[in-house]
Amino acid sequence: MEIPTQYNPSETEDKWYKHWMEKEYFRSIPDEREPYTIVIPPPNVTGVLHMGHMLNNTIQDVLIRKARLEGKNACWVPGTDHASIATENKVIAKLRKEKGIRKSDLTREEFLEHAWAWKEEYGGIILEQLKRLGASCDWERTRFTMEEGLSKAVSKVFIDLYKKGRIYRGLRICNWDPDVQTVLSNEEVIFAEEASKLYHVRYRIEGTDDEWVTIATTRPETILGDTGIAVNPSDERYAHLKGKKAIVPMVERPVPIIFDRYVDMEFGTGCLKVTPAHDANDYEIGKRHHLETIDTFNADGTMSEAAQFFIGQDRFEVRKLMEKELQERGHLVKIEDYTNKVGRSERSKAVVEPRLMLQWWVKMDEFAKMALDAVKDGEVDFYPSHFFNMYNSWLQEDNIRDWCISRQLWWGHRIPAWYLGEEVFVAGTKEEALEQAKEKTGNSGLTLDDLKQDEDALDTWFSSWLWPISVFDGFENQEELKYYYPTNVLVTGWDIMFFWVARMIMAGYEWSEDLLGKGTKPKYPFKSTYFTGMVRDKFGLKMSKSLGNSPNALKLLDEYGADGVRYGMLSSAAAGNDIIFDAPPKDDSIEAKMKDPNFRRKAKEGKIKLEVEDESEKCNQGRKFSNKIWNGMRLVKSWDVVDEPIDESSILVNTLAAEWFENLMNLELEKLEKSYSQYRLSEGLNNLYNFIWGDFCSWYLEMVKPPYQKGIDRKSYEKTIYFFEKLMTVLHPFMPFITEEIWHYLKERNDGDDCVISQYPPYSDYDKNIISDFNSLKDIVAKIREQRTKNGLKKYEPLQLFIQESDSAKKLLSRKGLKETLLKTGVLSEINFTDSTPENGVAFISGTDTYFIIIEKQIDVAAELEKATSDLEYQKGFLEKINKKLGNAGFVNGAPEKVVAMERKKQSDATEKIKQLEELINRLKS
Repeated sequence: MEIPTQYNPSETEDKWYKHWMEKEYFRSIPDEREPYTIVIPPPNVTGVLHMGHMLNNTIQDVLIRKARLEGKNACWVPGTDHASIATENKVIAKLRKEKGIRKSDLTREEFLEHAWAWKEEYGGIILEQLKRLGASCDWERTRFTMEEGLSKAVSKVFIDLYKKGRIYRGLRICNWDPDVQTVLSNEEVIFAEEASKLYHVRYRIEGTDDEWVTIATTRPETILGDTGIAVNPSDERYAHLKGKKAIVPMVERPVPIIFDRYVDMEFGTGCLKVTPAHDANDYEIGKRHHLETIDTFNADGTMSEAAQFFIGQDRFEVRKLMEKELQERGHLVKIEDYTNKVGRSERSKAVVEPRLMLQWWVKMDEFAKMALDAVKDGEVDFYPSHFFNMYNSWLQEDNIRDWCISRQLWWGHRIPAWYLGEEVFVAGTKEEALEQAKEKTGNSGLTLDDLKQDEDALDTWFSSWLWPISVFDGFENQEELKYYYPTNVLVTGWDIMFFWVARMIMAGYEWSEDLLGKGTKPKYPFKSTYFTGMVRDKFGLKMSKSLGNSPNALKLLDEYGADGVRYGMLSSAAAGNDIIFDAPPKDDSIEAKMKDPNFRRKAKEGKIKLEVEDESEKCNQGRKFSNKIWNGMRLVKSWDVVDEPIDESSILVNTLAAEWFENLMNLELEKLEKSYSQYRLSEGLNNLYNFIWGDFCSWYLEMVKPPYQKGIDRKSYEKTIYFFEKLMTVLHPFMPFITEEIWHYLKERNDGDDCVISQYPPYSDYDKNIISDFNSLKDIVAKIREQRTKNGLKKYEPLQLFIQESDSAKKLLSRKGLKETLLKTGVLSEINFTDSTPENGVAFISGTDTYFIIIEKQIDVAAELEKATSDLEYQKGFLEKINKKLGNAGFVNGAPEKVVAMERKKQSDATEKIKQLEELINRLKS
């Protein structure tokens, strides 16, 4: 079989992905095996592959591929989310651009036809792109949150909660997005500090000409809707105003001066303007004091007729006009620069406007407690665990708010509620609602035409919180749910901890027991939650399309191959920490400019594009790693195989090499398993990289490599192939394509003998002594190579090695095959013990022993003496620190016994090294 000189991912990846699909290796059907289940965080149906997706889905693929190799029934369920706001905006923009049609020109049914057509044309793009990454999902299980089965589940859950009294319709202050013109939940509003102005405005006391109260506001445009002035009842400055009224500027509306403990006496003037229609806290004050509510804004953020002034003009333009008008009328006292937190829509980035609206809500108090207890009691584990602090804070009783679930959108699950006048009937179908209406009213003559369905759709998250249940059609048929539920792990970003993670836990505890039977299964939807970090650029800004600081994911795949990109992402992704991805900026001057706070702020706000190259040194390192393994395979396959060893020395070296590597592999497999158990995949991959590149390719293969024009014995060759196979299986979850390709080059394979379904090797006991001895050998060889370089000696020029006689050195050399291995790897002609300094001997210390290589040239004694003296000073300083630590009774008595023993070992080694260096210095001086 001819092997290409270089590994070419573009020729490999599509081939193997098609092969895996044809063999249905990713398909999962319930059987007698242990299931291992992951449900994908469904990307928006509008989405295309970006860096966050690549990180998140690579991690999921690593976990699912490992489970498959372990013989589990690995099931990774893919799918997409209908993404109400994002998708509706895309469809509206497309209709306007291509057909000149506005949403208002269409009926609901006509608009939805366009939306479904858009979904069919563009909705599957991101899933196809995930295949390029190597994602081994069961694609036959692909779900969509608005398909029929999942929609039925949403309707059932809404009806169930309504019957339980946990969904209600109420008039409350909501977060309104004037751009998209829909209500948002609290979690969809992102607050950030912004530069504002604080306007001090005076209101005249009714019945006086010269008595005023002054308020401070950042939103003078809302003055037109004021219906009260509030002061703290403990504030003596305003006690005399009890029972009096103030006149609202411009509209000349007399409003009561009320006394409420909510008012902060220290903020501004201690007087608070109350605008119940446009502030949540003002609304609560208004309810307590029976104040009028005046809505001065239209849905699009312009002023309504109720405002009386600036009707139809944009709220931010009106802010400027109000400043001018108040100034001219003598009401503006002063303006201050001010920094305050401004809420913006997560989707449109518009400044959110609080509005009093009749909406649908979920009561969250019981739900919050069950979600908090699930994690607090250890039923659901968080990785990293510190994310519980954030989760715990959000779910505290004082912080939790009822969930607004209605949205003024057409694309989404329409609320299953019908109206007959003021009466509301919640049902699965209009026919069921009609029967309810007839029964309640006693009017059997009612028809379907008498009922009108709620126009609103449900919040997207109201469907996705059911995802771990609904993807298995658990509300209709529990057969698969009984097998796959609960899932094993959820991999997601911490930024949707509240949107999604907490709510899925709530849904699991609320409905899984009803579906599966009490006590038959755990109620939680997933046992573990692994929170990934955010992918950021070199300046610490989150990579996003809007900032322009994210490389093109598909171009990275073209350049470095899927394995290279997977390596680049994972090797940078320490558990839970944000990932600094190393794509360089296109503009070299950006780095200097980013030191300017104003430039950085504008960049963060997306006002300056931070374009980056579609490059990454980390991904390039992954590509080089693939080539290193490829060349290792080519080396092995180039060897002639003979039935008998060529000499006794080869037997000893190859036997020791196999024994050492087998033990080391078990140690590395144990470490890797611990990394998996704690979801420290970056740590696991980096250790595996060092093990394969360093220990296998650079050491093991060099040890067993036959001399020039000689052959390797069959036993050693087969052992090498065995090791190579195991390494490819272990590496496969991280880098699936290169490992599958090499797997098939290593030896002839029967149909179905593929790396993707090979057997993951469990670790077993290992001999720490042989690993330690081999580490000593590696250090000796490294020091020999260092001396070769330093003294300008040829790489393959055989050298003599002398060892200062010692028990430790004799014990090391007594291990069978170690001397022969040292001769081969160190390129030595002979090894001898000595009790004196040999002539022309250049000394070095390895461990606690002194070694000499013989160099046929004048030795620079002064230089050697300087180096030995420097090493001695370092060792003395090191020993002083150790002695100080061991002289601390608190440390010795309080630290674990293992830690203290390690420090004592360091103390002993340092003492011995000092002795050796002092002897060496004396010899050099003589």
